[in-house]
Amino acid sequence: MRLTTYTFEGETRCGVVEGDAVRPLEAGTDLLGLLRAGEATLREAARSAGAPVPLAGVRLEVPFTPPTVRDFVAFEEHVEGVVRSVGDGREVVPEWYRAPTFYFTNPYAVIGTGDPAPVPPGCRVLDFELEVAAVIGRAGRDLTPERARDHIAGYMIMNDWSARDLQGREMKVNLGPAKGKDTATTLGPWLVTADELEPFRDADGFLSLAMSVSVNGAEIGRDLLSNMGWPFEDLVAYASRGTWVRPGDVLGSGTCGNGGCLAELWGRRGRQEPPPLRIGDLVEMTVEGIGTVANTVVAGADPVEIPPARPRPRNRPLPGTPTG
Repeated sequence: MRLTTYTFEGETRCGVVEGDAVRPLEAGTDLLGLLRAGEATLREAARSAGAPVPLAGVRLEVPFTPPTVRDFVAFEEHVEGVVRSVGDGREVVPEWYRAPTFYFTNPYAVIGTGDPAPVPPGCRVLDFELEVAAVIGRAGRDLTPERARDHIAGYMIMNDWSARDLQGREMKVNLGPAKGKDTATTLGPWLVTADELEPFRDADGFLSLAMSVSVNGAEIGRDLLSNMGWPFEDLVAYASRGTWVRPGDVLGSGTCGNGGCLAELWGRRGRQEPPPLRIGDLVEMTVEGIGTVANTVVAGADPVEIPPARPRPRNRPLPGTPTG
């Protein structure tokens, strides 16, 4: 089942995508609410969907706004290239192999397919990142990988837009990316329920989905989702360690290898070829079994200048300390 949010004739609805049409769910229904209500409620709502509307006549929106977005870095080949162009290293650090590292990104910055992708303020080196995201359908904590599979509702394509120049500066502080990853994250074009992708699962338990990305019609990268270092069940189990994952939480796979982003290629080639994204560039991502998302880069806001930190102040007596 494929679930989406769309606008048709001025009305925004949640619907079920079937072939080249979408069938509307009851007015007022939203996908995040259905995820929170549980699978039985979701499927009952889908069974009562209305008359189909041609997909060609609707505008696809973000399927839902997630409460949290964790983005992992689960492809070794991606890390190998990026550490040479954004980081200070020349190889994958041993710590990467020990646990599936992630950072929290900005749910307020989520955009859908067809939405403009603004250049982050102050960015001159903009990049895309081709990923697949898992969506949590059942709450849980301290899950085992085996149990985690039952907590995944489905999957979407994810484009983790990245300001590489801002990211490179920020990560020297050893806290990870901030404004380098804060302006846009594409999710879509719809949520494909987990059962739809089970036929793609390989003997090792990974989803073997072909992934590709192009800029202005020219293919830049192509990989298999099954080249992840960990399957999604491991990512969910790790995310739930000592805390909760809840319905609607999004967990990105991290960027695939073999040109899943420009920075990987820059690191391998020692030069910015292909060049950073420019205003007007059309970035399209396709994942087998899920679909395609496409966004055009547009100008963003000018940065509001923040002054540098003041020099370290002199030591001062604590309040109440005698000075005489």
